[in-house]
Amino acid sequence: MDTPRNTTSLSEVLYHLTVMMLTLGQGIHSMPVPTDLPMCMASEPAQYRLTFTGKWTQAAFPKQYPVYRPPAQWSNLIGVTHSSDYHMWQRNDFASNGVREFAEKGEAWILMKEVEAAGERIQSVYGLFSAPAVVGGTGQMNTEFEAFARHSYLSFIVRLVPSPDWFVGVDSLDLCDGDQWKEHVSLELFPYDAGTDSGFTFSSPNFETIPQEEITQITSSFPSHPANSFYYPRLKQLPPIAKVTLTKIKKTNQIPSLPLEPTQSNQLLTGNEIEDTFTNTPLDCEVSVWSPWGLCKGKCGDTGVQHRTRYILMHPANNGAACPLLEEERKCSSDNCL
Repeated sequence: MDTPRNTTSLSEVLYHLTVMMLTLGQGIHSMPVPTDLPMCMASEPAQYRLTFTGKWTQAAFPKQYPVYRPPAQWSNLIGVTHSSDYHMWQRNDFASNGVREFAEKGEAWILMKEVEAAGERIQSVYGLFSAPAVVGGTGQMNTEFEAFARHSYLSFIVRLVPSPDWFVGVDSLDLCDGDQWKEHVSLELFPYDAGTDSGFTFSSPNFETIPQEEITQITSSFPSHPANSFYYPRLKQLPPIAKVTLTKIKKTNQIPSLPLEPTQSNQLLTGNEIEDTFTNTPLDCEVSVWSPWGLCKGKCGDTGVQHRTRYILMHPANNGAACPLLEEERKCSSDNCL
């Protein structure tokens, strides 16, 4: 079962992240440079502000939207700047043990160790950073990080809470263009399945996927199963469930100050903080299969009537198709009359 606070305290995580950033950064000058990809030629490092915006609303995702135990929310963000020969996670590849633990439970320690090991082994990682959790389906988290020419790629992961093993994130986004750093990047985010848990719904119990499957993007028609919480066959594609904005800022010598725990005041959206309008996704009514026909009721020698019923599995929302009739009758001939 998912719980909103089943991870080690963020203050401890941030302490270890800071130590690891300093440790990993010591080896950047000796990193082997790949020759098969265009290199970043920027002469100076760049500092970026990352803003993650949750767009997981009941209007946009009405099917089985989690409202309690726990309600819809986002885990803390784990990000890394790196070179082109490193991947925190990749679509159509198998999740590492660290990504598995984070996607299923929100536990970051194994993932952090994997990043640290990559930095020590092939010196492909420069910095590891984090941002605090968002306490609702909508809200924002912010952090700042530094990128160098030899480590110009950004990857991060954020878990959907509750979910079996679902997450959003970015894999190897290059922040450099030739000899210039990109000033502004904005990306819409869609859910991914880590391939380690076989649950179909947000609140599914833990059911390990054996054998493990590859990381896949969840769409309105995949997995193609009516029980899937993201199954909206009328839609060509899901609305974005989150958004990330990256803005290049002037470099300072100060380490960014992050709130140690998510709070209502710094996470919930107020006023015009977000210009995006939220989507209203139509949810059609879903009903069960018909029951068997009941007994034929009527007098012997006369035409009788029998009934069958079905029940509502999912009530419609946002102008979705209304429910059909739940009871049906037909004429019949009485059996076993004396």
